[in-house]
Amino acid sequence: MRYRLVIFDWDGTLMDSVARIVSSMQAASLDAGWGHLEEGAVRDIIGLGLPEAIDRLCPGIDAERFELLRNRYAHHFVTADTTPMAFFDGVEEGVATLRERQERRLAVATGKSRRGLDRIFQESGSGHWFHASRTADETRSKPHPQMLEELLVELDTPIEEAVMVGDTEYDLEMARALGMDRVAVTWGVHGQGRLAASRPVYTAGTVGELFDWLNR
Repeated sequence: MRYRLVIFDWDGTLMDSVARIVSSMQAASLDAGWGHLEEGAVRDIIGLGLPEAIDRLCPGIDAERFELLRNRYAHHFVTADTTPMAFFDGVEEGVATLRERQERRLAVATGKSRRGLDRIFQESGSGHWFHASRTADETRSKPHPQMLEELLVELDTPIEEAVMVGDTEYDLEMARALGMDRVAVTWGVHGQGRLAASRPVYTAGTVGELFDWLNR
């Protein structure tokens, strides 16, 4: 077994939630009076913590409008926006194959908030899949490596026995900063060329390829 610990990003890696994130952020920006946000700009910040994402999307935004936009995003994402979200085809089966090895540990490192991740864990019934998780509001946002540092300590895993799997440069650069192996997936938000700059040890073009490689 090559890796005892596999750490996954969530949005765009395990769950097809990008469309809802984009539409919710666009609606929130209009509600807050900031104006229209281009789809490409919103896709680019997926993976960052929400405060860091807003700062990048809306440079110079004042504190009052910042809070309004953040609150309206939560409203749209949780309540008002009905854009479907589901695991990418093959994810549930793939995670199940990884879980067959009792000595292997699975974790999540995400730009979501703790409240948001716990909500989706409950709604999808997937919380029991993972031995640990970190969110952007309880540690530092990607690409800072603190999420991974904390997961390694909590799960008592040497860095050479862990791998980070993600669809953005923020995921890969977070791992690269520690010298952790990293795997890029190309069905998310950042293109293959951009991901390649972070020198992943493997790039998966399909969910099946990812889990076949992890199970080698």
